[in-house]
Amino acid sequence: MTVSEQAAAAAAPLFTPFLSSKFAFRNRVVMAPMTRSFSTSGVPPAAAANYYARRAGADVGLIISEATLIGRPAAGNEPDVPRFWGEDALAAWQPVVNAVNDTGSSFWPQLWHVGAVRNPMLKWMPPAAPESPSGIVKPGREYGVAMTQADIEATIAAYARAAADAQRLGCDGIELHAAHGYLIDQFFWSGTNQRTDRWGGATLAERSRFAVEVVRAVRAAVGEHFPICIRLSQWKQQDFAARLASTPDDMLAWLRPLVDAGVDMFHCSQRRFWEPEFEGSDLNFAGWAKKLTGLPTITVGSVGLSGEFINSFGGEISQPASLDELLRRLERGDFDLVAVGRALISDAQWASRVRAGRIDELRAYDRGALATLN
Repeated sequence: MTVSEQAAAAAAPLFTPFLSSKFAFRNRVVMAPMTRSFSTSGVPPAAAANYYARRAGADVGLIISEATLIGRPAAGNEPDVPRFWGEDALAAWQPVVNAVNDTGSSFWPQLWHVGAVRNPMLKWMPPAAPESPSGIVKPGREYGVAMTQADIEATIAAYARAAADAQRLGCDGIELHAAHGYLIDQFFWSGTNQRTDRWGGATLAERSRFAVEVVRAVRAAVGEHFPICIRLSQWKQQDFAARLASTPDDMLAWLRPLVDAGVDMFHCSQRRFWEPEFEGSDLNFAGWAKKLTGLPTITVGSVGLSGEFINSFGGEISQPASLDELLRRLERGDFDLVAVGRALISDAQWASRVRAGRIDELRAYDRGALATLN
């Protein structure tokens, strides 16, 4: 066998179909959601259809869109992040959905509310005060306003409307962004959820009530058979060392109510996918989530490239990295799907190159790749 043939044979597990009662993906490669900010006034540009379809047509089995804003005045912290509400924005998403589906891949929008998180690089402000569980962006720092009961109910309803619109447009499922210190995650995190009503509490299970109610509302809006995925993380952009669950029992108390509410898959975000979640086992976050709940999981975090996305903003160039450890864990059954981020921004053909064993053609990534949508 040639070197390319050996590499292709090693990568073959990534390109086997994944089938279950609710999912039918042609392979295990997922395009991770990555904010691109090319949507003027929240309306996706015409180029978005080609951007996503190029990757779908090059052996990416599931496209998860960049984060898209639900219909709340303070849902976003940038003016050019796409909306998933309003006739103009939804009409612009339709050709994206169609283009991806025409390749035989699946398309899921990721539904997002940033909560109290603001972009320090911009002076732009949303048309309403930033809202969050307690008006706290990170422990010890107040920002924006604490949500009222009416605000919470309206936000839950906005998630449900966005999910119903996704189903109407022909999307194959949706993902809820509940990671990285944004709104849903701010309810999970004791450092940002100081509420004393039913939306707060001393335990993670109690603080998960908002997420549970979002999932329930989405499930009611889309019916039993439409897939719901939720993206979770221990780390926060406000605190990389933050942890919600310190033990497997803590994690089960966090995840089980979400399963009961209607979640079908967990997208488990780590900064480095290979790092173990708990002492005494080499299972990562996605591995533990699958073991504890029995649901399919997506792993993500520095797949296929050296360094981290965050470091690239400081000018670090990420080089192609070995997939050996990822493939070992996938074959072992630790997780079901693999989300790829930066590598797919810099190269729409990344998955096809890996599948063919053309490892020498894989590209490095630097922040300059963010300057275009192609």
